[in-house]
This record gives sequence, structure tokens and C-alpha cells, in this order.
Amino acid sequence: MKELVVISGKGGTGKTSIVASFAAFAKNSNDWKPVFIDCDVDAADLHLILNPKILEKHDFYSGKSASIIKEKCIQCGKCIELCKFDAIDENFSVNKFKCEGCGVCVRFCPANAISFNENLCGEWYVSDTRFGRFVHAKLGIAEENSGKLVTKIRNHARLVANQEKADLIIADGSPGIGCPVIASVSGANFVAIVTEPTFSGLHDLERVYELTKHFKIKCGVCVNKHDINEEMTKIIENYCRKNDILFLGRVSYSKDFNKAQINRLSIVEYSKNQPKSEIKEIWNKISNILKEE
Repeated sequence: MKELVVISGKGGTGKTSIVASFAAFAKNSNDWKPVFIDCDVDAADLHLILNPKILEKHDFYSGKSASIIKEKCIQCGKCIELCKFDAIDENFSVNKFKCEGCGVCVRFCPANAISFNENLCGEWYVSDTRFGRFVHAKLGIAEENSGKLVTKIRNHARLVANQEKADLIIADGSPGIGCPVIASVSGANFVAIVTEPTFSGLHDLERVYELTKHFKIKCGVCVNKHDINEEMTKIIENYCRKNDILFLGRVSYSKDFNKAQINRLSIVEYSKNQPKSEIKEIWNKISNILKEE
């Protein structure tokens, strides 16, 4: 089984549109039977294109928060004294947004009047789509532990792939270089980095490339919307050449991307214009690399 993860140094580069296109090519290929994951659990949007039918729904619990049991509390003030995050007020109520789940108050409460339960942080799903099985998730508003949630759905996607006798997992990774990105790329066979021809695009490409280099993961770069700034595209290509990074190709800007999304389709399903052939060429390069792994 091979794993392909598509990431970007910043949001808005068109990463999800590229992933949806790869999904269409993989499904219609004789080479692969795919399963898909949306690892961008903080702001998931691949489902908007894949239009999934949810088969399974699971709660995601992670971390713990303190809660004072009023009937048992003797109001000694020990918890207020020890809490370094000012999460407990004079009425002996815990502010869940301030509580860091350290457990000190629970450990030293003389009346055992503080419960310490796991937090319900979000949900994760197994769905069916026109391209195959899809594992995705939704982290709750202002909730933490997105890296743990990514790890959970990646592990389950592997189980689903085994059940479905699939041989390729395609993941829509998180943007940036934080915990969910590390959880997305760890153990992957290949990482495709999508960037845009801007100074911020180059800056963030450099950061995310260093991340893949640190974890010794093979990667390649494609420039989306290359024709909005050809000069910057050449600078990015030169950066890839200088650092011996595989340059996968360019994708042209097109309003069809937006029209496709409105119709809940990938660009390669919606349009026969230039971007389709460009993404197809990039997909073929990646597919050949994965076959050789």
C-alpha cells in the first residue's frame, strides 16, 4: 500500500482542488484502487467536492478538563491557589477555555471534589464517494489536539484500505508546518507540495520543504496559478533546481476551478481546458514514482 500526501506551506494555494483531481485520475486508472483522507481537520473542505455519503460517525475525545463537583466541594480554596492558569474563579467554577488539563487541582483537592474527564473535541467519519472510501473529520471550534485526530483518521484509513483491498491512500494534508502537518506526512511514500507564485508562497514552500527533508520523505513541487506571475514561478523553479527538489509541473489559473467547486466537481471532471492536461501530467509523474517505491 502506498501513501501520497498533498500539502502546502500556506492556505489558499489550491491544494484541495489538486487532491480532488488526483482522486478522479486514480479512480479512473487501471493502476490504483484508492482510499482518501482529509487531514486538514481544522478546516476540512475536501468533502465539498467529493460529496460523501456518511457510513460511520464517531466521536473524538482527547485531553482532559477539570470540573468541580459542587456537592462535595468544601471551598477550601486549594484549587484556586494551585491553578497557574487562573481557570478557577471565586465561585469555584472552572473556565473550560482557560483550563489546560494539567490535573494539579485534581491531585491536591482534599475533598476529592474535582472530576477529570476527557473532552469531546470533534467527530470523524467513514464515507462513500464516487471515487471510493473517504475518511474525514471535523475538529470542534477552538478545540486542540488536531495532530492526534489526524493520526487517528490516518490509522483508520489504512484499516479501510486493507478491508477494501485498496493499494493507494491519497491524503489532503494541512497547510503550514505544525502538528497536523507532521501527523499528515509521517510515514508517507511521497509528498506533493502545492505552492503559488508569490513571495509568501516561496517563503512557505521553503519552510514546508525543510519539514519533509527533516523527516526524510520524498517530495516534489508544483506551482498552481503559475501564469499570474511567471517571473516568480521561475524563481521557484530555480529554488527547486538549486536544492535538488523534483519539480512536478505548473498549473494554469482558470475560473473553471471556482465553477467546478460550485458544482461539487473536481476541475478535471468539469473542464477540458488546459489545467486538466497539466494536472494529468503531474499525476502521471507521481503515479510512476509511487510504482517504483
